[in-house]
Amino acid sequence: MAILKHSLLVLSLVPLILASPYHPPTCYTKVLNMAQDLTQRTAEMKRHPETSHCMANIPDLYIDIHNECVMSKMRTYISLVEGLRERRCSYTREVRKLGLAVRQLFIIMSQKCHGDLVFTSSDCAALERRHATA
Repeated sequence: MAILKHSLLVLSLVPLILASPYHPPTCYTKVLNMAQDLTQRTAEMKRHPETSHCMANIPDLYIDIHNECVMSKMRTYISLVEGLRERRCSYTREVRKLGLAVRQLFIIMSQKCHGDLVFTSSDCAALERRHATA
């Protein structure tokens, strides 16, 4: 009898679950989530003992996808990460993955989501001030 009640409950819930609409992430939400993740990950890498030495000469990264200056800041950041000369740093998996992730976000923002994103400011200094206060 308990199995029958359990089965009946499951069968009544399945149509509700299937009826709920699935909304795939939009370009905007994908970029916003990636930006937040990368901002957090770069801050953690600067504090982490294994990568702090490599990240010491690389500036902090705050990605505000609403600020037009973020594109040039990401481009500069990518070149700095890819330009690491120390053997220990240039072959560190976490540092390479970070550079690739920032590059991927840059490509998504500049090519794939180009029409979906709207820059509401072009205050380059705000990216520096924001990170200093964060």
